[in-house]
Amino acid sequence: MVDGESGIAVDPICGKPVVEDESEAMEYKRRRYFFCSGRCKQRFERMAEKIHVAELAKVGTLLSGRKASWGIA
Repeated sequence: MVDGESGIAVDPICGKPVVEDESEAMEYKRRRYFFCSGRCKQRFERMAEKIHVAELAKVGTLLSGRKASWGIA
């Protein structure tokens, strides 16, 4: 990142775009998350593992080229 420029991230809770340098941030499992408000950050803290697993599933589906199927094994 160039000095004076800040990145744009998406709040994982509400989906709003946020400026990284001006937002609240939290690191969870070696990944940095950015939030539009303290309320979204608190909600993430309560649901962090569920959100993290859902993101991993999305990435796995994108990389595998197959449709994700959810259910009981």
